Amino acid sequence: MSGKNVNRRKFMMTLGLGGAAVAAVALSGKQEPAREKGVTAGEKGASKGYQVTEHVRDYYRTCRV
Repeated sequence: MSGKNVNRRKFMMTLGLGGAAVAAVALSGKQEPAREKGVTAGEKGASKGYQVTEHVRDYYRTCRV
């Protein structure tokens, strides 16, 4: 029975170390998000918002029940 406890402890310790490693990588430094090609910072705020285009109309038409 003690063999099972040892295996369980090793498994739990491995999970803990893995979680700590993931947290360390996530907190190690903030990376700048990938920028969209051809869009500058000034243009991002000037978006036109949601627009119903022909593509959107086609999608909605195919989703009708």
